[in-house]
Amino acid sequence: MGETLVEMKNIYKKFGEVYALKGVDFVIKRNEIVGLVGDNGAGKSTLIKILSGIYLADKGEIYFKGRRVHINSPKDAMKLGIETIHQDQALVNEMSVARNIFMGRELTKTLHLLDKKKMREKSMEILTDIGLHLKSPDINVKSLSGGERQGIAIARAMHFNAKILVMDEPTTALSIREAQKILQFIKQLRNSGVSCVFITHNLHHVYPVADRFTILSHGRKINDIMKKDTSIEKLEQLIMK
Repeated sequence: MGETLVEMKNIYKKFGEVYALKGVDFVIKRNEIVGLVGDNGAGKSTLIKILSGIYLADKGEIYFKGRRVHINSPKDAMKLGIETIHQDQALVNEMSVARNIFMGRELTKTLHLLDKKKMREKSMEILTDIGLHLKSPDINVKSLSGGERQGIAIARAMHFNAKILVMDEPTTALSIREAQKILQFIKQLRNSGVSCVFITHNLHHVYPVADRFTILSHGRKINDIMKKDTSIEKLEQLIMK
């Protein structure tokens, strides 16, 4: 793990009279997987929505590679190489795999016509690169399993040069086999030089793949600990305090 890619300092966020985040610091380093863990309502998703440009912090600063940045929209985050896969995955059920991968960033030919052939071919290459083998890029997303859908979202982020991939509860509602496949995809991200933030309350899923854990509770960061210095049992105790 090398240089610091993202540093969020003293982040506050309030909804009405309730603080969702109270002075949280969060760091993501190059080529690492960070488990962002905590119970429901801990502030995990709020913190990440600030990083991905969905929410604006009420107070605090964000630095990218040591330079202060202002992330005011998801587009700002994507320009920095921060891609977020939310629980709904932002996939369109009635569209094909290829169209979903290139949605909003379609390949075109002359006269701005869609280059459907190139998108189909490229889609299969992208999916093969992460170990997801589908019969055709023309399959509608609605016919795919939850694990396959997650794989498409991951492949899309990798193709568009994500430096950091944020995954919000990526293994929720998946079978044991599909969850294991997603964990393999996440390991491949690190091997490809992509940092990953794995948001979850399922320690048994995140522990095998994470390098470090940041623990939130009631809107505050209560610990930041390397995997070699902890265990699932110790993490559970910290979360339940």
